[in-house]
Amino acid sequence: MRITHGSVAASGGTTRSALTIGNFDGVHLGHQAMLARLKEAARRLGLPATVITFEPHPREFFTPAGAPARLTPMHIKLELLEAAGVDHAHVARFNAQFASLSPERFVAEVLVNGLGCAWLLAGRDFRYGAKRAGDFAALEAAAARHGFVLEAMPEILHAGERISSSAVRAALAAGDMQRAASHLGRPFALGGHVAHGDKLGRDLGFATANIPLGPGRAPLRGIFVVEALGVGTGVQGSKPWPGVASLGVRPTVKADGATVLEVHLFDFSDELYGRRLEVNFLAKLREEEKYEGLDALRAAIARDVARAKDYFATRRHG
Repeated sequence: MRITHGSVAASGGTTRSALTIGNFDGVHLGHQAMLARLKEAARRLGLPATVITFEPHPREFFTPAGAPARLTPMHIKLELLEAAGVDHAHVARFNAQFASLSPERFVAEVLVNGLGCAWLLAGRDFRYGAKRAGDFAALEAAAARHGFVLEAMPEILHAGERISSSAVRAALAAGDMQRAASHLGRPFALGGHVAHGDKLGRDLGFATANIPLGPGRAPLRGIFVVEALGVGTGVQGSKPWPGVASLGVRPTVKADGATVLEVHLFDFSDELYGRRLEVNFLAKLREEEKYEGLDALRAAIARDVARAKDYFATRRHG
């Protein structure tokens, strides 16, 4: 997949494209249906399937303190777009210049001259341009003026509920991993490279792989049943490894700690430092708590491990 960056021009309009636009946070089932329709049209028209997305998220630009937690960091989003069959992803730099583009300039400079738009897929609730002044009716008029085909994407529902990134965040915040997975089409996952920690888990008898998550707010917190991918090597690298994970600030041992993902893998003793793991969140066990001393913390972890092992035993025999 070709990846380009910039606020306006990507191809100078020299390459025509089939195009869709969005934040694609989570790349959930609604996004996947949109990408499948894009890929189908691109193949029929003999054009590259092109996606324009934004960095940062527009709400992060306008209201950083009130912006929603990201479901997928940009590098994971791009991996998911590539897996969906996208040929070209343009990451538009959302800054003051980009935010000030009028609806007509957005269409002319970004879509037509920048990305050579010949066919465009958008939802009927799509808004664009400065102050979100452009709507689907304005986009229809722009398509007629500039000579590209516009298609409306219908809503995608699950159990009568509209699939959306907001719905996934709400499910994660409520600890409903099953509902989140039903909207995503896969378990919710976080990933990163295993880093050295303070070795406290090993001292407590429950060694952990520590995965710093970097800047930004995680969309969930607590203690979870998980499976990790990337633990083994070769063919074994794709084998999901069961475990239990803590995602939070570790209040028992840190007064003002950064958010970290700590994963205890069952019956595993090899070194993982530097290895990139993908951690699938299967069920929530409880909220993160502050304990009075390490003995109480050790006992709580032991209970979490027992409950997680029960979860996997039930799943095997269910």
